Amino acid sequence: MPVRMAPVGEEVEIKRVSANEKVKRHLENLGLAIGQKVTLVASQGGSVILKVKEGRIALDPQMAAGLFVA
Repeated sequence: MPVRMAPVGEEVEIKRVSANEKVKRHLENLGLAIGQKVTLVASQGGSVILKVKEGRIALDPQMAAGLFVA
């Protein structure tokens, strides 16, 4: 499921990143790689805020649309 559809507050695992190589590298540098556990903090209008390790990351709708979790 797309990350923006994940239940708020529940830890999920990134299963797939659907983006071009430049965006994939950028997301990996932010800690958003396949196998990483993240928690959806908020989702509004397609944008999301994710808790990754000890930090939070905000993604615009375009980047969030390519992140799939389970």
